[in-house]
Amino acid sequence: MTDVQVCETPAECKRSCKAHRSQVNTCLMSKVLKIFLLIGVLSVFPKAPWPQGTECVARYNFKGTSEHDLPFKKGDVLTIIVVTKDPNWYKAKNAAGCEGTIPVNYVQKREGVRSGGKLSLMPWFHGKITRDRAEHLLHPPETGLFLVRESTNFPGDYTLCVSCEGKVEHYRIIYHNGKLTIDEEMFFDNLMQLVEHYTKDADGLCTRLIKPKLEEGTVAFSTRASLLVVVPDVMAGDYRGTKVAVKCIKNDATAQAFIAEASVMTKLRHDNLVQLLGVIVEENSSLYIVTEYMAKGCLVDYLRSRGRTVLGGDALLHFALDVCEAMAYLEANNFIHRDLAARNVLVSDDNVAKVSDFGLTKEVSSSQDTAKLPVKWTAPEALREKNFSTKSDVWSYGILLWEIYSFGRVPYPRIPLKEVVPRVEKGYKMDCPDGCPEVVYNIMKQCWNLDPAARPSFQMLKEWIQHIIQGRPRKH
Repeated sequence: MTDVQVCETPAECKRSCKAHRSQVNTCLMSKVLKIFLLIGVLSVFPKAPWPQGTECVARYNFKGTSEHDLPFKKGDVLTIIVVTKDPNWYKAKNAAGCEGTIPVNYVQKREGVRSGGKLSLMPWFHGKITRDRAEHLLHPPETGLFLVRESTNFPGDYTLCVSCEGKVEHYRIIYHNGKLTIDEEMFFDNLMQLVEHYTKDADGLCTRLIKPKLEEGTVAFSTRASLLVVVPDVMAGDYRGTKVAVKCIKNDATAQAFIAEASVMTKLRHDNLVQLLGVIVEENSSLYIVTEYMAKGCLVDYLRSRGRTVLGGDALLHFALDVCEAMAYLEANNFIHRDLAARNVLVSDDNVAKVSDFGLTKEVSSSQDTAKLPVKWTAPEALREKNFSTKSDVWSYGILLWEIYSFGRVPYPRIPLKEVVPRVEKGYKMDCPDGCPEVVYNIMKQCWNLDPAARPSFQMLKEWIQHIIQGRPRKH
């Protein structure tokens, strides 16, 4: 796995590209990504100069390169006095009142963490509201005031509502072949890209988009962004001195579906859930997620690589409990995973299992091909009727338990994929994995009850596994 980093300091950039101060921050060796942190936005390279009095925090130690520079240490709080002729350098003062010039990419703007309200990259998206409701929200009239809603007349499409000269114009946004368009000439990958285009240019609309009408209760992300130099197709990076994981989300749906889930995910915090740190929107509008880095990778690979000689019964039980703790938490918060499997569980450096990708699986529509679902992990009712619930997650948990105790084997071995569903619907259950305790296998079978209502809850499963662990003799 390859790490990706920005040039850590201007001095490093000087050594690598032998550039003058004004050229330091042009040393971008790969794609530039915009990262929107879900707990507040960091601005390393501000688009507009920071005003006098702005407080910033040092990201690195800086000894100074001339008598005019202001030395500081990582964590020092500095106050901006004025931007210099070179926008990459500011005149600032420290807590002791000493003044001098500082490099902008050694510091970050000091911003409080936002709290309360629903975080959203698209605060102008109001979901399912009527035409009349949209016009009411855009009152009093203000040219350029806008919002986006789901189309009431054309399900699956959207409507851009724009206030202009005392009237509200409604533009249908057509969703066609995975793209969005208003005029069928300009096509966009998602709503964010579309709105960004029309904020720059009316391009046939009655006016360009000037001011978003925020959905009640939302907190808008700042449009200012950090810049990272990123090597394509990597899965790990360095952000503010912390190793993070970067995962591409295939853009097979509109951005709203992704952000709607991400906004919920920011509120879900548990020791056994992989922490979501941010959302990345690349220049071409590809979507990525940034999460905490899990050193030992996914559980299925970890089980296969370590095997029985390394992982004993206690370790397997604790993996099972870790996952169950996370799922019980999601259950209590009325959140459905929809793709629970050992491949979507990650292992930390200290052997803690954490559930990942919760909420990122697109909800199945009536037109979606069920062949795209992970058949061997998906509950029969979800495959047959597209009925996902906590109890369908419980079925998947039973499969995950089988994966754990078979050390990463693919479920339903030696059974052709097309025969799995018919056999399961007739009551077939996989055999107990070698070495698996009978009490754990009994839990698997209860998870595989064809009647969803008869399956245990995750809270009940957690209590059962805790009881098994407590009943095992401790190793000395």
